Amino acid sequence: MKELFSEIENWTNINKDFALATVVKTWGSSPRPVGSTMIISEEMEIAGSVSGGCVEGAVLKAAKEILETGGGKRLAYGVTDEEAWQVGLSCGGSIQVYLEKFYSNHHSEAKRSIWKYLSHCLSSNEACILITQLANGEHNNALVLPNGEIYGDDQRALIREHALRAFRERKSQVFEIEDQQYFAQVFPRKSQMLIIGVAHITVDLIHLAKLYDFETIVIDPRGAFTNKTQFISVPDQIFEAYPEEVLDRFDLDAYSFAVILSHDPKIDDNALHILLKSNIAYIGALGSRKTHTKRTQRLKNAGFTDEEISKIHAPIGMDINAKKPREIALSIMGEVIKVQNEFLKK
Repeated sequence: MKELFSEIENWTNINKDFALATVVKTWGSSPRPVGSTMIISEEMEIAGSVSGGCVEGAVLKAAKEILETGGGKRLAYGVTDEEAWQVGLSCGGSIQVYLEKFYSNHHSEAKRSIWKYLSHCLSSNEACILITQLANGEHNNALVLPNGEIYGDDQRALIREHALRAFRERKSQVFEIEDQQYFAQVFPRKSQMLIIGVAHITVDLIHLAKLYDFETIVIDPRGAFTNKTQFISVPDQIFEAYPEEVLDRFDLDAYSFAVILSHDPKIDDNALHILLKSNIAYIGALGSRKTHTKRTQRLKNAGFTDEEISKIHAPIGMDINAKKPREIALSIMGEVIKVQNEFLKK
């Protein structure tokens, strides 16, 4: 939905009634992932996609009814559990779509406030989780923030619990409370790449990270590196400081990825002592196996367990026989993306 939100706001601002269709569950080789969204106006204008063309016609037909009656409706296409085929998916697999009339200016302030707050989060790069009750007819929504704050029709603690689990897992998902199913759609903030140490690899890695929409933060206490390096793409933030002086400013969570490149134990270990105790998604450290063996022993001497130390990806990067700095940067970027997307295949 994030990529459609400017269009959603445009339609809302001109009081155009429209339906919102969201993929909430998939089986097999479905053409679009969970969370994919399409909007349909009363004039049958469309934006977005739920199947890349396979079932859009059927969704349009159902949208006409929803726009007249209001509320929501759960639709199934393909083979879903024990149900028979309804609409064939040419690429195989099956999907469930939740179709709902979007909240307009005719709805209550409580309803509209959820979407206003969602708009604020998306425009401000703030994470949130949108909860939708998957009920036919009238249904409830709620918006949950990563700090546990919750807004909307249903503010039960169980709603919050399931929403925060989906956020930690980086995966939009269906959950059930008291025989009623809900959909938690995760809207993460932009992923952060925390790069500890400036080197030739850093320059190319920042350039790649920006291509894949990461916020880049560089931390290095060595002013000769932070001030003199010519970057292809300028980092979003750069700190001439030791990691322990600035890492507490960032959410070291499932949307943060740390890449340690300084090759200086005073800097590397300073970062690792903080990162290994956090919930960060990825920690990679530059160096040979021999270098990592020495690093491991230093961390053990500092009281870290084997389980904690095993969080470190070392030698860093995917094995592509990389030699040049830009090749090493590419191998690191590949490994980061692999970790970033690992929940999407589950």
